[in-house]
Amino acid sequence: MQRRDLMKSAAVGAAAAALPRFAIAQPAGNRVVKFVPQANLTSLDPIWTTANITRNHGYMVFDTLYGMTADFQATPQMAEGHVIEDDGKSVTITLRPNLRFHGGEPVRAADCAASVKRWMKRSPIGQKLETFTDAVEAVDDRRLRFRLKRAFPMLIQALAQVSNSPPFIMPERLANTDAFTQIREAIGSGPFRFKADEFNSGSRVVYEKNPNYVPVASGTPSLTAGPKTPHFDRVEWHIIVDAATAAGALQTGEIDWYEQPNPEIQTMLRRNRQLVIEEIDPLPLTGILRFNHLHPPFNDKKVRQALLPAISQADFMSAVVGPDPSVYGVDVGLFTPGTPLANDAGLAPLQGPRSLDRAKALLREAGYTNQPMRLIAPTDILAPSAMSQVGADLVQRLGFNTDAVFADWGTVVQRRTSREPVERGGWSMLFTSFSSFDFVDPAAHFPLRGNGTQAWPGWPTIPRLEELRDAWFLAPDLAAQQVIAREMQTIAMDELPYIPVGAYKSLTAIRRDLTGRVKGMALFWNLRRA
Repeated sequence: MQRRDLMKSAAVGAAAAALPRFAIAQPAGNRVVKFVPQANLTSLDPIWTTANITRNHGYMVFDTLYGMTADFQATPQMAEGHVIEDDGKSVTITLRPNLRFHGGEPVRAADCAASVKRWMKRSPIGQKLETFTDAVEAVDDRRLRFRLKRAFPMLIQALAQVSNSPPFIMPERLANTDAFTQIREAIGSGPFRFKADEFNSGSRVVYEKNPNYVPVASGTPSLTAGPKTPHFDRVEWHIIVDAATAAGALQTGEIDWYEQPNPEIQTMLRRNRQLVIEEIDPLPLTGILRFNHLHPPFNDKKVRQALLPAISQADFMSAVVGPDPSVYGVDVGLFTPGTPLANDAGLAPLQGPRSLDRAKALLREAGYTNQPMRLIAPTDILAPSAMSQVGADLVQRLGFNTDAVFADWGTVVQRRTSREPVERGGWSMLFTSFSSFDFVDPAAHFPLRGNGTQAWPGWPTIPRLEELRDAWFLAPDLAAQQVIAREMQTIAMDELPYIPVGAYKSLTAIRRDLTGRVKGMALFWNLRRA
């Protein structure tokens, strides 16, 4: 089943002849950049949610102690440096001087300690670090100390975590918010300031240059590392859910950057010499089918396994990026293709000819008896929406008693946190995708956790996965890590915390006169107009 069969729209065809206009004024080009993000911003808290749109918002407003290069090397960002003592059990980080929050208050080690503690409650690698930690404390205003039970060699790497969720530093009063409660303010020390007075969820998000921001003095901009220099006085995110309208605004210069145009729109935009279609991230993103393990029908492993013979990764990925196999990958497992831990262990059930009949037979053998099942899905974000439409069609053909609920992405992000059964508004399955750096290894891999109600929504309990993850952190070298990764994938493809449904290159559309874009995600520092 191809995307064109599921998502063909008369609006796209009409767009080539007469693109809708998006009526916004375009101020002086070197002062303002206008952007259409992948989805609406509904949460301001990048610790509370793993939604990429909120992560991207986080990098506008907040900064981190360490940054990460594109080749996954941690480098100082807010930190000036660190000292490791007592056989690795004491790590003292010194802040760069003159760091200030957007309100003018100095950034103190106490702010950093509170922020790290909150982050450790939610981040997979932060949760692991917490088990090694006796205390995170401010020595003085510029020095932060980790007192550890034993050495944690990945500490600095953890503090450079790129995504889901990055250890953003915020004022102590905000960082003291319970990690499972959303903060309602966005005040950091990053290169841009959030304009709360201009925020209109569903319409516009505005940031302005932080005049007090001092980038690191050396290094090359790479992912979240190196100097973060804001060249625009103002960044506007315009929420435009209609693809043709967004494309029209990009073509006429009313916007500058369209984060995730769909394949049909990309084809049209390629004809415009003022635009560039390019990979937003050199590595692919992975799509997943996530199960709710708490309630029927997918609390039964055999029901989860029954879907495997019917899963065609090519169908899901061509729905996201079109039929060109050069921009998507199949035979994809748990780790990002092209990275050291990617492997083929346990993937046989996803390979070879696909069979609806075999899946139906397994479903009968599992004892499925028409229990209601709810798929929650977004309408306004490209990859999850496309995968969900393929998935909704698939489960209905398999005979599931399906309630497919489509809503905006913000609603889905909120709803997936519910642990209630279907009859009380809960959910059974969802589709989403994760950035390349989220699935590089087990450290930040949310969906690979098996720690029950402490896990990412879906809440699988798989003790062996947790044991292997613990062993991975202590592995002496890459070869040992690769052995553990293969076993983790073998266990996961049997227990199915989720099913990988392929990987794809995410393409973005940007005006040709914008240069200096830092690759990896929607980052705005170093971006300038030629």
